Amino acid sequence: MSVDVTKRVAEAGSDEHVDAAWELKEHVRREDGVLKQRHGFFTNAYRRATVHLLFAGVRGAGRGSEPDDLIGFAAVRRDGYVLFLAVDPTHRGEGFGRRLMATVADEHDAVTCHARATNEAAVDFYEHIGFEVKRRIDNYYEDGGAAYYLKLGGGSLTDRISDFMRR
Repeated sequence: MSVDVTKRVAEAGSDEHVDAAWELKEHVRREDGVLKQRHGFFTNAYRRATVHLLFAGVRGAGRGSEPDDLIGFAAVRRDGYVLFLAVDPTHRGEGFGRRLMATVADEHDAVTCHARATNEAAVDFYEHIGFEVKRRIDNYYEDGGAAYYLKLGGGSLTDRISDFMRR
């Protein structure tokens, strides 16, 4: 048997899969020390966003079986601002973050986000897929931490998606 990845979308206003997303976010927080938010803040932001979710199941587990392991998600506002991007640490390097961001870029003319300035892995990831650091914001986070404001680089949307998928 092999892993089968299923994409789902929770539209704005929905709390479908919010508990699974919270658990994954908390797993990332424990592993990496990032994505620290209060539960209420996270839940409210999730409900205001369109959330792209990737689930892993096992092929051959039976017809009609539901994949049950959330391995990544991206929560995005209507204006293309990425509120949350999380990929299970055990699945990093498999292209799931890039796949989620390609979906976001396909749906928005402009894509932006913030990343904690000390989260070198996140900043490197965003820069690798074409984001540019536009500015540093001191005291951005509740704990006083600094953030970088990033924006997906220029070029046509088609070019950006094609570039994402070639990497």
